[in-house]
Amino acid sequence: MEQQYSALAVQMRALEVCNQAYRLHREGHIAEAIELYRQSIALHPTPEAHTFLGCAYSKRGQLRAAIAECLRAIALDPTFGNPYNDIGVYLMELRRFDIAVRWFQRAIEAPRYATRHYAHYNLGRLYERQGEWLKAIAEYYTALMMEPSYHPAALALLNLQAKLN
Repeated sequence: MEQQYSALAVQMRALEVCNQAYRLHREGHIAEAIELYRQSIALHPTPEAHTFLGCAYSKRGQLRAAIAECLRAIALDPTFGNPYNDIGVYLMELRRFDIAVRWFQRAIEAPRYATRHYAHYNLGRLYERQGEWLKAIAEYYTALMMEPSYHPAALALLNLQAKLN
């Protein structure tokens, strides 16, 4: 019974450290956040911590390291949608559009993904970059149907519709 409590205490401490890292990350303290994400993962690896660590790496331009962290997140929980979307974004930055499409589609299909509209928006961005404007409009529209207050999708949709006129 004592082992259960100590394991739970370690998990709770890992969550505290991850939350602290996330706050630092949002404030732009990337190096400090990376160190804390690593500490959290060392205590108790979670898909969230690996995904956030990947995001922090991406802020430093380390896209391959970011993708590797997202793959670790997926290995821990293949139902978690965030790392699929993030991999798609990183692949877009690497101009690997053909592969990025599949990652956005996997994010959209992931059972545990609270912000699915991000994947639709990012897929729309990808299609727009490729000149597939009608597909892009459909993705932006879908993102807005899922989250009507998501302003980046609304703006992208309006801009693209204006280009068509």
